[in-house]
Amino acid sequence: MSTLPSSDTGARNLRRLFILRWIALAATAGVVMLAQRVAEIDLPVLSLGIVIGCGAVLNAWTGWRLRSKRPVGDPELFLQLLADVAVLTGVLYFSGGWSNSFVTLFLLPLMIAATLLPARYAWSMAALTFGCYTLLGFFFVPLPHIHHGESEFGLHVIGMWVSFALSAGVIAYFVVRMAESLRTRDRELAAARENALRDSQVLAMGTLAAGAAHQLGTPLATMAVVVRELQRSHGADPALSEDLHQLRLQVDHCKRIISDIAASAGEQRAEGGTSQPLDEYLARAIESWQALRPGVTVRCAWNGPQPAPRIVNELTLGQSLISLLDNAADASPEGIEMVGSWTPRSLSLEIRDRGTGVSPEVARNAGRTAISTKPDGHGVGLLIATAAIERFGGTVTLANRAGGGACTRLELPLERIAA
Repeated sequence: MSTLPSSDTGARNLRRLFILRWIALAATAGVVMLAQRVAEIDLPVLSLGIVIGCGAVLNAWTGWRLRSKRPVGDPELFLQLLADVAVLTGVLYFSGGWSNSFVTLFLLPLMIAATLLPARYAWSMAALTFGCYTLLGFFFVPLPHIHHGESEFGLHVIGMWVSFALSAGVIAYFVVRMAESLRTRDRELAAARENALRDSQVLAMGTLAAGAAHQLGTPLATMAVVVRELQRSHGADPALSEDLHQLRLQVDHCKRIISDIAASAGEQRAEGGTSQPLDEYLARAIESWQALRPGVTVRCAWNGPQPAPRIVNELTLGQSLISLLDNAADASPEGIEMVGSWTPRSLSLEIRDRGTGVSPEVARNAGRTAISTKPDGHGVGLLIATAAIERFGGTVTLANRAGGGACTRLELPLERIAA
């Protein structure tokens, strides 16, 4: 669970308070029973039982409250601590007031408020606990004296020892938990900043790509016209005609790519809103890639229930797959493998090559920063592909294969692109 949203943090803190309250109530009931039966101190057990019972009812309600998705804010947590102060005050009122060795437990709600809540709540709790402590010096039910002397003093010392043990345990528990929460929050904030930086780089690249797509339209149209004229002029030459045909196919494919880039930048797509089975979508992406890399063989293996789940014809996801295939083909021009499996809820793909593999640094930072292992590469393709896949809740990881080469693993939940 993330620590960034305040609602999650409040619910987690309230859950800790819920657990501690059960422990405190059980310990209080145990001390009352020991004092009554072992030390033979005549306590108002009924009154103390009512107070402890009220605390138990409050905590039962808190347990029900934790099942709700409604966020837990600072005011609610402060009111919960006030209820704890009220229960503690009631217990101390019927058991000797401020002469009770457990009176130092007033420090616990104050410590929790100072740790979890803003300063105004902490100071309010300090004033309230001080007021309750002071009032217990004037209004309380006195403890009956069993007899004077060392025995009574010994019981008081034991009570102080137990009170210190409880206070030390609760303080250590909260401080350790809060330190862990702070460390987790710092890690998530660092990851969020890193993602924001990466997304800003991707946005800049997308803006440049859209501008380039607009500017390249005219040159490609001119090239298509020239190629058609050359085909008419040299149609009798079979070798040249075949080369011109391949050139025409590549020009047409580049024009389609530019149209797709422009569409992804906000223009209307012809296939917008359409859907198709997942296996057909993957086959179409591989077919588009092979049109650009006809010299590289790709062996595919699919495993999943049929019919395959239908997904939206999402352009950016298909382009991401093409980028990942390009990276694998650059590392292993002789051929690559693509293994995929799916369920109605998720897709798992592995793109495997037999290149030189990747270093631990590249595997760790791949998709986070523009990093490349190719002499003339920039790492932009993997960066954009990772950003696009993570936009749909997926992940991309790089690892080395046994026997040499690398494996790019893609995990993608399908609920965001399900048709």
